[in-house]
Amino acid sequence: MPSATARRIGEVILDVQGISLRFGGVKALTDISFDVREHEVRAIIGPNGAGKSSMLNCINGVYSPQEGSITFRGRKFSHMNSRQVAEMGVARTFQNLALFKGMSVLDNIMSGRNLKMKSNLFQQAIRFGAAEREESEHREFVEKIIDFLEIQAYRKTPVGRLPYGLQKRVDLGRALAMEPQVLLLDEPMAGMNVEEKQDMSRFILDVNDEYGTTIVLIEHDMGVVMDISDRVVVLDYGKKIGDGTPDEVRANPDVISAYLGTSH
Repeated sequence: MPSATARRIGEVILDVQGISLRFGGVKALTDISFDVREHEVRAIIGPNGAGKSSMLNCINGVYSPQEGSITFRGRKFSHMNSRQVAEMGVARTFQNLALFKGMSVLDNIMSGRNLKMKSNLFQQAIRFGAAEREESEHREFVEKIIDFLEIQAYRKTPVGRLPYGLQKRVDLGRALAMEPQVLLLDEPMAGMNVEEKQDMSRFILDVNDEYGTTIVLIEHDMGVVMDISDRVVVLDYGKKIGDGTPDEVRANPDVISAYLGTSH
């Protein structure tokens, strides 16, 4: 597994400034600011209920924050919708799998190519001429993702029949099919055993290295976070309490207190 420090880190690609999110009288996020640099693996950690998924939902347009702004590649937004975010090059996996369980691995990953397809639904249905050629090109791209994720043996298998760890790989593949510049991963290793976590960690680093994709991930396994992340931002009760390299965060007394429930 390559070390985080060996990878090339570029300029800021995503800048989150002063994000506050409320649901009625409940504050989910309060004045959160951090940035993400091109080609890095940026982790967001914190105890349950800290606001991590809410933060990703603000970035990819599921939620519209009441305050603050998000700047992506120099373009500043107070809020965006999910389709607009996807078209700009931000893909997302979710904590709870939302795959098409009755469809094959290949067709699930093909669904991630939707935004890339120029032919309309009628042309796709009759698969004639330019539409047929376009589908062939997209299938070729998807086959490369299947090879990359080492799931060739399951390409025609309905996703619902696969073990959980492999379903997580298919979910990652569908996001990669969008050719994202930034990939948001919401607990990509939740529910996995040690071997599955090692495999997923390797794939995340390979995506970052070989595809050049910037990664933002939420993960509870601190061993994984410290191994694969370049920088870590820490949330607790909707507020930022730490931000820095894994070593800096590990030594932060506020982070220690939040995780151990102590004042020392």
